[in-house]
Amino acid sequence: MSAVAGTKEAHEGEGEGKGEVKVESKGTEERSAGESAEQAGGQAAGNVVEQAGGQVAGHAVEQAAGQGTGLPDGQSARKSSGQTAGEPRGGPGAGPSPLRLLLSRVRPHRGVLVRAGLLSLAGSAAGLAMPLMAKHAVDAFAADRSPAGPLVALTALVLAGACLSAYGRYLMSRTGEGVVLRARDQLVGRIMRLKVPAVDRLTPGDLQSRVTSDTTLLRTVLSSGLVESFNSVLMLLGTIGFMAYMDLTLLGVTLVVIVGIGAVTSLLMPRIQRAQLRAQESVGAMGAALDRVLQAFRTVKASGAEERETAAVAEAARHAHDRGVSVARWSSVSDVTMAMSIQLAFLAVLGVGGARVASGSLEISSLIAFLLYLFYLMGPIGGLVEGWTGLQSGLAAVRRIDEIESLPGEPAAEPGAVRQEIPATPLGVTFQDVTFGYGDERAPAHKGVTFDVPTGGLVALVGPSGAGKSTVFSLLERFYDHDGGTITVAGRDIRDWPLAELRGSLAYVEQDAPVLAGTLRENLVFAAPDAEEKALTEAVSRTRLDSLVARLPEGLDTAVGHRGVTLSGGERQRIAIARALLRRPRLLLLDEVTSQLDAVNEQALRDVILELAEHTTVLVIAHRLSTVRHADRIVVLEDGRVRTAGTHEELIAGDDLYRELATTQLAAEAR
Repeated sequence: MSAVAGTKEAHEGEGEGKGEVKVESKGTEERSAGESAEQAGGQAAGNVVEQAGGQVAGHAVEQAAGQGTGLPDGQSARKSSGQTAGEPRGGPGAGPSPLRLLLSRVRPHRGVLVRAGLLSLAGSAAGLAMPLMAKHAVDAFAADRSPAGPLVALTALVLAGACLSAYGRYLMSRTGEGVVLRARDQLVGRIMRLKVPAVDRLTPGDLQSRVTSDTTLLRTVLSSGLVESFNSVLMLLGTIGFMAYMDLTLLGVTLVVIVGIGAVTSLLMPRIQRAQLRAQESVGAMGAALDRVLQAFRTVKASGAEERETAAVAEAARHAHDRGVSVARWSSVSDVTMAMSIQLAFLAVLGVGGARVASGSLEISSLIAFLLYLFYLMGPIGGLVEGWTGLQSGLAAVRRIDEIESLPGEPAAEPGAVRQEIPATPLGVTFQDVTFGYGDERAPAHKGVTFDVPTGGLVALVGPSGAGKSTVFSLLERFYDHDGGTITVAGRDIRDWPLAELRGSLAYVEQDAPVLAGTLRENLVFAAPDAEEKALTEAVSRTRLDSLVARLPEGLDTAVGHRGVTLSGGERQRIAIARALLRRPRLLLLDEVTSQLDAVNEQALRDVILELAEHTTVLVIAHRLSTVRHADRIVVLEDGRVRTAGTHEELIAGDDLYRELATTQLAAEAR
């Protein structure tokens, strides 16, 4: 047992759990209380949020943003201090349309796209002349003349059209890759700048789906959705012009059939749009379900839950399959309907045209050329249908991308700003009547917390689970903004500190001590990439990592595996502490950093902490009496308030709760 008996709070029940927390900070963010409901049939796909695999990807984003598509009026999020461009826009319909957002991503590449479009158009235009050349060739045969001229021209048109179209398509594909790269760079940059409350509500699998799958769809819509559609319209008009030149009567018959069936096809497009968005969201849900298992892989195996979790992921995969089949069904109906319009038009033209040839009012060569143009129509019409379908995918994708970009974000560092050297003087902290709540059904985490952390020395926070200890660290790091009261750091209101400068002055060691995939060296210098080799060696020695480095096959350059899977819990904890030491912080935040250490390493680390407290300010959340008793000052938290403060001896003598916690810890150590 520990000096603050009880297990480590699940981050104090203070909003660290993923997907279940709603945050509301006065003057910063107002979280929506309502849920977005799917509109009936005619709702735009951008407002459709479909539940998939036990979670709603789009709805999770709406919760995180405090606003989203389809929310009732008055429930939009207000901009918080420090929010950057791309944050919630204030309610349904207030932001740009998905098409406008899509065009904004294409605009930087418009020069290349125009050239690619013109090349493709020139290649297609060469094809337009082919039926006319075929007519001249037939007339030459009928008049017993040499068809060499028309046939040579026909061959040249085929080759020229193929070369121009191929180069145009290459340019479009290359530009499409550029659009995808730019979108991914921006989206990843935005995710890195999201506020912690927003990320708490999302799942890694869904975020990965947006960065990978959704951005890839932008390439499709760029090539087939925009440029090809525009070219198809021009080619359609050109083909109709040549058909009018051939015979107006047959053109009228063709248009009646095609327009009639085209009107029916247009009714399918809203369904395709909605089905596409649902399919993309279900893919995100499947990724989230799989990520859930992989994040707790050992727990799943130890619990014998492989079959259950396999079934859960399979259910999400089946849901994605069903949504994909729905898209395929409606797209197939659309494609076949338009293809059928050409076939029906062919039958009608053949009947009417044959009768006119028989009557002598139309040449047989003109009928052949007209029929060739009719079949040529399949290309532009198919391109329009494919382009429209691709456009729906792109609009759904850009909507999902924009949902992330619309979430509350932290201010980015100013471009060209020079990082200033942060002075090494320790920082003092003051909490004055601080209130804070996470905005859900739970009681506020802080209800008027007041205490001081003097400059330099060791201050410990103790208290039962849920007392609000971890929230202190979250507020100091400005993962969240407090609702009321005042927090000052070095006598300066915490909101007045530039975020980069504030966090650059702090080092935070979490209890679970995250280790990233990569080498041991990369993890150690993660918070101080410019650390010198001498400082690195010293940090390794002080945290007793020497033996670990010695036994690793490549020393500091050995890969530690995903999330440090090759390391023990104690080793991960010592790596996190060494990482903090290299940062040379002015305020060191330690969250039960010795919980997974053996007695020898705990004593060594405790000595390091006491040594650090002589030169900087150390604030530690402590569950072990061995850490607490050496603190210069101990702050006891209970139910979101400061119960009392003092030294170990003072609190043993004067506070019942602390005495009970300390007695429990002593009894546990005696056992």
